[in-house]
Amino acid sequence: MTALYIDADACPVKTEAERVATRHRVKMYLVSNGGLRPPQNPLVETVIVAEGADEADKWIADRCGPGDVVVTGDIPLAAKCVAAGARVLRHNGEAFTEANIGQQLAMRDLMADLRAANPLGAGGGGRGFTKADRSRFLDALEREIRAAGRPS
Repeated sequence: MTALYIDADACPVKTEAERVATRHRVKMYLVSNGGLRPPQNPLVETVIVAEGADEADKWIADRCGPGDVVVTGDIPLAAKCVAAGARVLRHNGEAFTEANIGQQLAMRDLMADLRAANPLGAGGGGRGFTKADRSRFLDALEREIRAAGRPS
């Protein structure tokens, strides 16, 4: 049975994910350190983990596996979920896969090193989340939920 795991802290697509999960009657877990309003949807379970770094990530990584879908922007968590056999999406609909996760981790580490080497440099912060990102996410999640429900 497919489950949908949402790394819910700072996730901009919780509502969209709930809509897709409801349409497909898939159990959805909103995992965070707190501060979320529990939804009234019986298919959505809010999981509040202990305070501390990466507690939500650990909860998701310990439970996901083949046939599940995970939504996260956290690359190390994505790597663990891909290794467990789950399908993993960013908030903008880009997929983390076995083919690209190594490069994604390497780029993350490189960027962290560059920021550390130039502490006075521009903070940047990346581009904003757009309607196009939201639309791509909805399309990608729909595809992944359908694919996860198919027997291998």
